[in-house]
Amino acid sequence: MTSGPEYWLRAKRALARRDPVLALIIRAHPRIALQSRGDPFKTLARSIVGQQISVKAAQSIWDRLAAVAPDLSPHAVHKLRLSRLRAVGLSMRKAEYVRDLARHFVDGTLHVHRWPKMDDEAVIDELIAVRGIGRWTAEMFLMFNLLRPDVLPADDLGLRKAVFRHYVGGDGLAETGVVRKVGEEWRPWRTVGTWYMWRSLNPVPVKH
Repeated sequence: MTSGPEYWLRAKRALARRDPVLALIIRAHPRIALQSRGDPFKTLARSIVGQQISVKAAQSIWDRLAAVAPDLSPHAVHKLRLSRLRAVGLSMRKAEYVRDLARHFVDGTLHVHRWPKMDDEAVIDELIAVRGIGRWTAEMFLMFNLLRPDVLPADDLGLRKAVFRHYVGGDGLAETGVVRKVGEEWRPWRTVGTWYMWRSLNPVPVKH
């Protein structure tokens, strides 16, 4: 049994009472829950590495990066030349993004230790100021690293597909406005509702 964040059971019960669609999905996935991705820098760097490539290709590049920067710390990555980052398989743009991310951690531009007490939008604003990090990546970070309970990534393709299937009917992508309207019924547990929508499409959690 995977317990998940401290609010998980409370959120599941509230959503199941409120939303019959979610109630069925929650009942179908009883022993899994959202898990933290751990280290903030590694979480964000990995999200940049994985942009627009397959999971397998991203893992291969990540493994090669770990070989040249064994602890994968911001300081170790920041010391690498762009040519070294390119040699592990990163495009020039991604190499620049990863080094820029490392610099933000090294020089303290990102207030990592304050994030737990900052509200969601304040954290998102800090993150999207970093090259290579957009709102979706920031929202995934809030969900999977900080375990924030009320994040709704309305532009996420998986969520839009699941909302269309369960609340509209058939195959398609729900408009973001529809996703937000459905999500309003999930407050203050929109992270949990989103996570179960993903499970309805893919029962095994994937790394975001």
